[in-house]
Amino acid sequence: MADAKFSDAVRAPHAAPHPMANPGYGKRSAPDQLPRTGDDFPHLPPREATVAAYVDRLPDGTDISVKTLAKTLPYGQCALRTALNALQAAGHLRRGREHVHGSGSARWITRTWFSRTARDDTWWAEFTRGDLPRERQRPTRSRAFILLAALGRTAPALSLSAADCAALGPLAERWFARGATEEAILRALTTGLPTPVHSPAALVRSRLTSKLPPEPIAARPVLRVLECARCGAPGRPEALPGGHCGPCRGEAAPRTPPLTAAQVHTHAARVRAAAAP
Repeated sequence: MADAKFSDAVRAPHAAPHPMANPGYGKRSAPDQLPRTGDDFPHLPPREATVAAYVDRLPDGTDISVKTLAKTLPYGQCALRTALNALQAAGHLRRGREHVHGSGSARWITRTWFSRTARDDTWWAEFTRGDLPRERQRPTRSRAFILLAALGRTAPALSLSAADCAALGPLAERWFARGATEEAILRALTTGLPTPVHSPAALVRSRLTSKLPPEPIAARPVLRVLECARCGAPGRPEALPGGHCGPCRGEAAPRTPPLTAAQVHTHAARVRAAAAP
């Protein structure tokens, strides 16, 4: 609809190009707009939609003052002023001044920013602060979502929709949290499938729940080390039955690298200290 109004608004196909404003002035396009379509302004009244479609197609730097637009569009200056104010209220247009950076002076230039995508007051406020607000981006897909989405490549009977992957993702994340690899999860989900699979999502949910691996048992840190009651050699409690180390009980010492001279002297000193009254 906006394209038709835009075409009807131009007075003649051979009309002169729309005049440019003085250098540094004129229209400025807002960043991060959605792509242009055949009907970008269906929410606006016919006159405002026509003006918006025309201004949207003008290059940056063109003169979009009321006086200049009245020479091209079939509306008077009063009607165009009302239309531009309506576009501003709808979030498509803002007027203001911009500081010229790097000029070495406190120079301000009058700007008119136009956005095909309607913006709210918060967006325009961030834009004036130079925060360059961005359009809402698609959420990043998790590792679990990607694995479930690709499940149909390994087992076509388990092809899942995007909604299924999002719902089952937290269950698959529990597997990763317990140290499982992608290969282990795929093997658990695709091995021994029934024929036919009536509900892929229900089957995957059941297997993710019933085959969940146990939580890994973390090795508990050693809090205490006991010493042999005879020679004083340190060791863990299970290595000192009766409070004595293996050599003091007459057991053959395990094959270990030879002790250094310092270790020999230390061990001998402990034995003499233990034997002393």
